[in-house]
Amino acid sequence: MADIRQTRTFATTPARLFEALVDPTQHAAFTGASASGEADVGAAFTAWDAYIEGRHLVLEPGVRIVQAWRAADWPAGHWSVVRYELAERESGEVVVHFEQAGVPNDFAEAIAQGWQDYYWTPLAEWLAAL
Repeated sequence: MADIRQTRTFATTPARLFEALVDPTQHAAFTGASASGEADVGAAFTAWDAYIEGRHLVLEPGVRIVQAWRAADWPAGHWSVVRYELAERESGEVVVHFEQAGVPNDFAEAIAQGWQDYYWTPLAEWLAAL
């Protein structure tokens, strides 16, 4: 298993970033793919036209998100744990410390690049356009 760790900075507020990551309507708006679910602890969600499925384990608005997370083409029953830690800088930007633990080795490189290409870059562009 592999762990992915990334850090990104966004020109937004912690509350706005938190909502973009957990609200399915906003998530779909920045990714361009359907998302579903409720932003409640224990609630199931999908993203990327149901390629991703998961469950919210911890939701601390503007601070932390922890999710059980898996991709449709992963081995049956295999789950990773995704953590987003949000920290506001004095400049008004938000730093996201991201970790995805337990990614199957065969998928780790593609998943790590996917966070860059399909989440962080379009999220930054979407937030800038608001």
